[in-house]
Amino acid sequence: MNSAVVVDAVRTPSGRGKPGGALSEVHPADLLAQTLQALLKRTGIDPATVDDVIAGCVSQVGDQTLNIARTALLAAGMPESVPGTTVDRQCGSSQQAAHFAAQGVMAGAYDVVVACGVESMSRVPMGASSHGGHPTTPLEHRWPEGLVNQGVSAELIADKWGLSREVLDEYSARSHRLAAEAAASGALTDQIVPVTLSDGSVHSTDQTVRPTTTTETLGALRPSFNTEEMARRFPQIEWRITPGNSSPLTDGASAVLIMSEERASALGLRPRARFTNFAVAGSDPLFMLTGVIPATHKLLERSGLSIDDIDAYEVNEAFAPVPLAWAAEFGADPDRLNPAGGAIALGHALGASGTRLLTSLVNHLEATGGRYGLQTMCEGGGMANATLIERL
Repeated sequence: MNSAVVVDAVRTPSGRGKPGGALSEVHPADLLAQTLQALLKRTGIDPATVDDVIAGCVSQVGDQTLNIARTALLAAGMPESVPGTTVDRQCGSSQQAAHFAAQGVMAGAYDVVVACGVESMSRVPMGASSHGGHPTTPLEHRWPEGLVNQGVSAELIADKWGLSREVLDEYSARSHRLAAEAAASGALTDQIVPVTLSDGSVHSTDQTVRPTTTTETLGALRPSFNTEEMARRFPQIEWRITPGNSSPLTDGASAVLIMSEERASALGLRPRARFTNFAVAGSDPLFMLTGVIPATHKLLERSGLSIDDIDAYEVNEAFAPVPLAWAAEFGADPDRLNPAGGAIALGHALGASGTRLLTSLVNHLEATGGRYGLQTMCEGGGMANATLIERL
């Protein structure tokens, strides 16, 4: 079996995912196209040698319809001979794209492939792809009371694991602090590709990071999901999930160049990390954000490693209870968890987050000399992906 390696990984800076956000005027296909152009330029690879472009995107309607992977690669100037496909595994879409890409290389179906992702939440609002349907109806015989949105799932997780509002807010303030420190130190410079706007100006810093965030300022925010209906259904919940301990709506894109180790050597390119194991798992759709736990168990069992063998963990901060419950389950070292901040600060541009986390993980392992990195992402409907990489 071939060895699949990461040759390079890049991401755009985050933009607030609402009208007036730094990237809101940029069409998502152009946002991804600029990211692809930067990836290809940095590596100097002939774009005609790319066997496929696999992109994650969750809301595939409006500006993000018609197979945005293909639209973006053509907008990037890649040859017409290069195909592209778009996948949706909810928040883990581009992590799944990276799995498909790496597994294709390992199987010998690809030599060179790009895994990437994009989401413009300012132009295509979250949930836009579900308009006109009622996705819970076919499931009502299994969940007669109905399923819930992700915010309520986060509340249920906080309640089950006994995570207080103060603990959630402390963790969220940490995310902003670590992200701000990483930016100030220059640790993020090499992974961020600036985005050129229509007026010629350039956006190059994460708009979602708030360096002055404190536990006290977060404590003043009101819970977001305590509707009358949910309060009746879940009277035990203390209602502690706010905009401050949740990931913000975000615009962004990211991309990773993956190839066989043999091809990288032939092209004179230095592999930065090797894919060593993968897992995907389903979980209770009511507690839909806990899939990171069974996915990680699968990954560790397959790899023969323990959590203490892993040097850094990127666990997506969709909501603060997710990484905290995950860390409690595995007894994980908190200092290795999202060490340069997570999605609460850096943003969660749904379809782009998987390859964004991979970009962060590769760069952190290189900066610290760590060997193994684990990435896992909770996903709507009760699923999760997990990925293990080894720095080279």
